[in-house]
Amino acid sequence: MQAHAVPCRESLVNAPLSPEIRAAKVERRAATPVAGAIAGILFAVLFGISVTIMTNTMSDLSHDTGSWLELGAEPFKFAIRLVPFAGLFFLWFIAVVRERLGTHEDQFFATVFLGSGLLFLAMIFAAAAAAAALAASYAKAPTDFINSSTYLYARQMVAQIFSVYALRMAAVFLLSQATLWLRTGVMPRWMAALTYVVAAVLLFIFTQAAWVILVFPAWVLLVSVYILITHLFGRRPAEGDDAASPPHEA
Repeated sequence: MQAHAVPCRESLVNAPLSPEIRAAKVERRAATPVAGAIAGILFAVLFGISVTIMTNTMSDLSHDTGSWLELGAEPFKFAIRLVPFAGLFFLWFIAVVRERLGTHEDQFFATVFLGSGLLFLAMIFAAAAAAAALAASYAKAPTDFINSSTYLYARQMVAQIFSVYALRMAAVFLLSQATLWLRTGVMPRWMAALTYVVAAVLLFIFTQAAWVILVFPAWVLLVSVYILITHLFGRRPAEGDDAASPPHEA
Protein backbone atom coordinates (compact mmCIF):
# COMPACT_ATOMS: atom_id res chain seq x y z
CA MET A 1 0.00 0.00 0.00
CA GLN A 2 1.38 3.38 -0.99
CA ALA A 3 1.92 5.69 1.95
CA HIS A 4 0.47 9.17 1.67
CA ALA A 5 2.86 12.01 2.33
CA VAL A 6 1.95 14.01 5.41
CA PRO A 7 2.65 17.72 4.97
CA CYS A 8 5.06 19.02 7.57
CA ARG A 9 4.14 21.88 9.87
CA GLU A 10 6.65 24.25 8.28
CA SER A 11 5.15 23.79 4.83
CA LEU A 12 1.69 24.50 6.20
CA VAL A 13 2.86 27.66 7.94
CA ASN A 14 4.73 28.96 4.87
CA ALA A 15 1.97 28.05 2.43
CA PRO A 16 0.69 31.03 0.44
CA LEU A 17 -2.60 32.46 1.59
CA SER A 18 -5.57 32.57 -0.70
CA PRO A 19 -6.74 35.98 -1.98
CA GLU A 20 -9.87 35.72 0.16
CA ILE A 21 -7.87 35.14 3.37
CA ARG A 22 -5.45 37.97 2.51
CA ALA A 23 -8.33 40.34 1.86
CA ALA A 24 -9.99 39.41 5.16
CA LYS A 25 -6.75 40.01 7.07
CA VAL A 26 -6.20 43.37 5.39
CA GLU A 27 -9.77 44.40 6.18
CA ARG A 28 -9.42 43.34 9.81
CA ARG A 29 -6.09 45.16 10.23
CA ALA A 30 -7.57 48.29 8.68
CA ALA A 31 -10.68 48.21 10.86
CA THR A 32 -8.97 47.47 14.21
CA PRO A 33 -7.11 50.81 14.60
CA VAL A 34 -10.23 52.74 13.60
CA ALA A 35 -12.33 50.91 16.20
CA GLY A 36 -9.60 51.41 18.81
CA ALA A 37 -9.33 55.11 18.03
CA ILE A 38 -13.10 55.48 18.42
CA ALA A 39 -12.84 53.62 21.73
CA GLY A 40 -10.15 56.08 22.88
CA ILE A 41 -12.39 59.00 21.98
CA LEU A 42 -15.28 57.43 23.90
CA PHE A 43 -13.03 56.86 26.92
CA ALA A 44 -11.89 60.48 26.88
CA VAL A 45 -15.46 61.78 26.63
CA LEU A 46 -16.97 59.46 29.26
CA PHE A 47 -14.09 59.75 31.72
CA GLY A 48 -13.95 63.52 31.26
CA ILE A 49 -17.69 63.86 31.90
CA SER A 50 -17.46 61.59 34.94
CA VAL A 51 -14.54 63.45 36.51
CA THR A 52 -16.11 66.84 35.79
CA ILE A 53 -19.41 65.90 37.42
CA MET A 54 -17.73 64.35 40.46
CA THR A 55 -15.38 67.26 41.08
CA ASN A 56 -18.17 69.79 40.67
CA THR A 57 -20.49 67.81 42.95
CA MET A 58 -18.12 66.89 45.78
CA SER A 59 -17.20 69.59 48.28
CA ASP A 60 -13.62 70.70 48.74
CA LEU A 61 -11.80 68.18 50.90
CA SER A 62 -10.68 70.76 53.48
CA HIS A 63 -14.25 72.10 53.95
CA ASP A 64 -16.23 68.92 53.40
CA THR A 65 -19.35 68.70 55.55
CA GLY A 66 -21.01 65.93 53.54
CA SER A 67 -23.90 68.11 52.40
CA TRP A 68 -23.04 67.43 48.76
CA LEU A 69 -24.27 63.85 49.18
CA GLU A 70 -27.79 65.15 49.61
CA LEU A 71 -27.72 68.03 47.14
CA GLY A 72 -25.96 66.27 44.26
CA ALA A 73 -26.53 62.59 44.87
CA GLU A 74 -28.15 61.77 41.52
CA PRO A 75 -25.54 63.46 39.26
CA PHE A 76 -22.83 61.89 41.42
CA LYS A 77 -24.28 58.40 40.98
CA PHE A 78 -24.61 58.98 37.24
CA ALA A 79 -20.93 59.96 37.03
CA ILE A 80 -19.88 56.80 38.87
CA ARG A 81 -21.92 54.63 36.49
CA LEU A 82 -19.92 56.02 33.55
CA VAL A 83 -16.56 54.84 34.92
CA PRO A 84 -16.87 51.09 34.06
CA PHE A 85 -17.78 51.91 30.46
CA ALA A 86 -14.88 54.37 30.21
CA GLY A 87 -12.57 51.65 31.54
CA LEU A 88 -13.70 49.15 28.89
CA PHE A 89 -13.02 51.67 26.14
CA PHE A 90 -9.59 52.40 27.66
CA LEU A 91 -8.68 48.71 27.42
CA TRP A 92 -9.52 48.77 23.72
CA PHE A 93 -7.41 51.92 23.34
CA ILE A 94 -4.40 50.17 24.93
CA ALA A 95 -4.83 47.28 22.50
CA VAL A 96 -4.85 49.49 19.41
CA VAL A 97 -1.79 51.46 20.58
CA ARG A 98 0.11 48.18 20.99
CA GLU A 99 -1.15 46.96 17.61
CA ARG A 100 0.26 50.10 16.00
CA LEU A 101 3.74 49.18 17.23
CA GLY A 102 3.48 45.70 15.68
CA THR A 103 6.73 43.76 15.44
CA HIS A 104 8.74 46.84 16.47
CA GLU A 105 7.46 46.70 20.04
CA ASP A 106 10.18 46.78 22.69
CA GLN A 107 9.41 44.11 25.30
CA PHE A 108 10.82 46.06 28.25
CA PHE A 109 8.96 49.32 27.65
CA ALA A 110 5.90 47.43 26.40
CA THR A 111 5.69 45.63 29.75
CA VAL A 112 5.92 48.93 31.64
CA PHE A 113 3.36 50.47 29.27
CA LEU A 114 0.85 47.64 29.66
CA GLY A 115 1.37 47.26 33.42
CA SER A 116 0.96 50.97 34.16
CA GLY A 117 -2.12 51.18 31.95
CA LEU A 118 -3.78 48.27 33.75
CA LEU A 119 -2.82 49.69 37.16
CA PHE A 120 -4.31 53.05 36.21
CA LEU A 121 -7.50 51.31 35.20
CA ALA A 122 -7.61 49.29 38.44
CA MET A 123 -7.13 52.44 40.51
CA ILE A 124 -9.90 54.44 38.88
CA PHE A 125 -12.19 51.45 39.35
CA ALA A 126 -11.21 51.27 43.03
CA ALA A 127 -11.76 55.02 43.49
CA ALA A 128 -15.14 54.84 41.76
CA ALA A 129 -16.16 51.87 43.93
CA ALA A 130 -15.17 53.76 47.09
CA ALA A 131 -17.10 56.82 45.90
CA ALA A 132 -20.16 54.65 45.22
CA ALA A 133 -19.83 53.22 48.72
CA LEU A 134 -19.96 56.78 50.09
CA ALA A 135 -23.29 57.43 48.39
CA ALA A 136 -24.72 54.04 49.39
CA SER A 137 -23.67 54.41 53.04
CA TYR A 138 -25.12 57.92 53.23
CA ALA A 139 -28.46 56.65 51.90
CA LYS A 140 -28.65 54.13 54.77
CA ALA A 141 -27.83 56.44 57.68
CA PRO A 142 -27.22 60.06 56.61
CA THR A 143 -26.46 61.79 59.90
CA ASP A 144 -24.51 59.00 61.56
CA PHE A 145 -22.37 58.34 58.50
CA ILE A 146 -21.46 61.99 57.84
CA ASN A 147 -20.23 62.44 61.41
CA SER A 148 -18.26 59.19 61.51
CA SER A 149 -14.57 58.62 60.93
CA THR A 150 -15.51 56.11 58.24
CA TYR A 151 -16.78 58.94 56.03
CA LEU A 152 -13.55 60.88 56.46
CA TYR A 153 -11.49 57.79 55.68
CA ALA A 154 -13.46 56.92 52.53
CA ARG A 155 -13.41 60.54 51.35
CA GLN A 156 -9.64 60.77 51.78
CA MET A 157 -9.13 57.42 50.05
CA VAL A 158 -11.06 58.53 46.96
CA ALA A 159 -9.04 61.75 46.77
CA GLN A 160 -5.71 59.98 47.25
CA ILE A 161 -6.36 57.30 44.63
CA PHE A 162 -7.58 59.76 42.02
CA SER A 163 -5.17 62.63 42.61
CA VAL A 164 -1.98 60.77 43.55
CA TYR A 165 -1.68 57.11 42.64
CA ALA A 166 -3.82 56.93 39.50
CA LEU A 167 -2.16 60.05 38.06
CA ARG A 168 1.33 58.68 38.75
CA MET A 169 0.46 55.47 36.92
CA ALA A 170 -0.91 57.56 34.05
CA ALA A 171 2.41 59.43 33.96
CA VAL A 172 4.39 56.17 33.76
CA PHE A 173 2.01 55.01 31.02
CA LEU A 174 2.76 58.17 29.03
CA LEU A 175 6.53 58.01 29.60
CA SER A 176 6.79 54.44 28.36
CA GLN A 177 4.52 55.21 25.40
CA ALA A 178 6.54 58.26 24.35
CA THR A 179 9.79 56.27 24.60
CA LEU A 180 8.37 53.49 22.43
CA TRP A 181 7.26 56.05 19.84
CA LEU A 182 10.74 57.61 19.70
CA ARG A 183 12.40 54.19 19.38
CA THR A 184 10.09 52.89 16.66
CA GLY A 185 9.01 56.05 14.85
CA VAL A 186 5.41 54.89 14.50
CA MET A 187 4.17 58.27 15.73
CA PRO A 188 5.45 61.80 14.99
CA ARG A 189 8.22 63.20 17.14
CA TRP A 190 6.07 66.16 18.16
CA MET A 191 3.53 63.70 19.57
CA ALA A 192 6.21 61.95 21.62
CA ALA A 193 7.57 65.31 22.87
CA LEU A 194 4.09 66.45 23.87
CA THR A 195 3.55 63.14 25.67
CA TYR A 196 6.72 63.69 27.71
CA VAL A 197 5.43 67.13 28.73
CA VAL A 198 2.04 65.76 29.77
CA ALA A 199 3.74 62.95 31.70
CA ALA A 200 5.89 65.48 33.58
CA VAL A 201 2.78 67.45 34.54
CA LEU A 202 1.05 64.35 35.91
CA LEU A 203 4.19 63.14 37.66
CA PHE A 204 5.38 66.27 39.47
CA ILE A 205 2.32 68.49 40.03
CA PHE A 206 0.67 67.69 43.35
CA THR A 207 -2.83 69.13 43.41
CA GLN A 208 -6.39 67.91 43.56
CA ALA A 209 -7.58 70.40 40.96
CA ALA A 210 -9.86 68.87 38.35
CA TRP A 211 -7.86 70.19 35.39
CA VAL A 212 -4.90 67.97 36.29
CA ILE A 213 -7.03 64.83 36.23
CA LEU A 214 -8.56 65.90 32.91
CA VAL A 215 -5.12 66.23 31.26
CA PHE A 216 -4.90 62.47 30.74
CA PRO A 217 -8.23 61.96 28.90
CA ALA A 218 -7.39 65.04 26.82
CA TRP A 219 -4.16 63.32 25.75
CA VAL A 220 -6.03 60.10 24.93
CA LEU A 221 -8.47 62.14 22.84
CA LEU A 222 -5.64 63.78 20.88
CA VAL A 223 -3.89 60.48 20.15
CA SER A 224 -7.14 58.74 19.21
CA VAL A 225 -8.15 61.51 16.80
CA TYR A 226 -4.68 61.41 15.20
CA ILE A 227 -4.82 57.62 14.74
CA LEU A 228 -8.34 57.86 13.35
CA ILE A 229 -7.42 60.56 10.83
CA THR A 230 -4.25 58.80 9.65
CA HIS A 231 -6.10 55.51 9.08
CA LEU A 232 -9.09 57.07 7.37
CA PHE A 233 -7.18 59.45 5.11
CA GLY A 234 -3.62 58.09 5.18
CA ARG A 235 -1.92 55.01 3.76
CA ARG A 236 -3.90 51.78 3.94
CA PRO A 237 -2.12 48.41 4.08
CA ALA A 238 -1.79 46.70 0.73
CA GLU A 239 -2.95 43.17 0.11
CA GLY A 240 -0.45 40.65 1.32
CA ASP A 241 1.13 43.14 3.69
CA ASP A 242 0.81 40.93 6.76
CA ALA A 243 3.69 42.35 8.72
CA ALA A 244 3.58 45.61 10.58
CA SER A 245 4.56 48.69 8.66
CA PRO A 246 8.18 49.75 9.10
CA PRO A 247 8.91 52.65 11.41
CA HIS A 248 8.61 56.07 9.87
CA GLU A 249 9.48 59.57 10.84
CA ALA A 250 6.87 62.28 10.74
